[in-house]
Amino acid sequence: MPTNHNRVTVRGSERSPHHAARVDGPVPNDERFEVTVRIRRKTALQSPVGGFHTDKLPMNRRYLTREQYASSYGADSADMAKVEAFARAHNLVVVEKSPARRSIFLSGTAADFARAFGTTIEHYEHDGGTYRGRVGPLTVPAELDGIVEGVFGIDDRPVAKPHFQRRKMPDDRQSRATGGSFTPVELATLYNFPIDLDGSGQCIAIIELGGGYRKADIKAYFQKLGRPAPKVKTVRVDGGRNHPSNAESADGEVMLDIEVAAAVAPKALIAVYFAPNTDKGFLDAVTKAIHDTTHKPSVISISWGSAEDNWTEQAMASFDEAFQTAGALGVTVCCAAGDNGSADGKRTVRHM
Repeated sequence: MPTNHNRVTVRGSERSPHHAARVDGPVPNDERFEVTVRIRRKTALQSPVGGFHTDKLPMNRRYLTREQYASSYGADSADMAKVEAFARAHNLVVVEKSPARRSIFLSGTAADFARAFGTTIEHYEHDGGTYRGRVGPLTVPAELDGIVEGVFGIDDRPVAKPHFQRRKMPDDRQSRATGGSFTPVELATLYNFPIDLDGSGQCIAIIELGGGYRKADIKAYFQKLGRPAPKVKTVRVDGGRNHPSNAESADGEVMLDIEVAAAVAPKALIAVYFAPNTDKGFLDAVTKAIHDTTHKPSVISISWGSAEDNWTEQAMASFDEAFQTAGALGVTVCCAAGDNGSADGKRTVRHM
């Protein structure tokens, strides 16, 4: 969509303020942060890809290697060079770039990002906290039209929440009551998980946008379960880290994710990707796991989420494309859904 001064709108980048949020003042011009720019594929991802047929059993399908994907379907070097030149022209620093993830990671000041992407950046305040944000669309020079598919990180509002459920018990009820819960091992039996497979040689990636785990707690849990403690590794994304606090926090989600995955696949490596709870952090963690040539996850587990009407179109499109990529690589992605209905607990009325 053309705009003034030979600039175009980044499709789907429109933002609205958080519900009931109010402007608390401009972000200081010299405040520094990082932004992820998503770039188009050099070639459209075809379906089926390389013999990948969804009507075949998974064991009979042929998938792309990560190297094959990067070579054929990653970002084009000429497109990346144009985005890098645009960044340099606006005093933005290229921190990292990945043709496979189709991402260029930029660092700069609020003033430089505002000029580069044609927006106003302000602090917002609402009942749930504060965030750095923007409203309306982002723009780029016309020569980047179609090349830039998304810009993430200018707005840093939280975008997801953990979806584990903790049953509240009346004050007069003793905690010794069982409540009819199942261990992961019992659930695996009920769902007929194959008993001759233990996850050997596999890596399960778990996406976490907060909280953390303690190795002593993991060891104690599996000791009680009668299973060996799993091998768990932390992968930091965008400054995210393993930061445990207490069981009433997001730690409950992190521990539950690790416990369930490792109980049914005890020999698998559990790689926990910690990232900030922003659209940039969430997306970067997913693409990092998909294209991780070190740990090479074959499964990605996501238990954080939010209703679709809280997301920008560019974010939903980028996640959709990332999951298509995972499918072409033979990476299974499991997402929690349905805990709070299709609107994620929100009572929304849409007028058609």
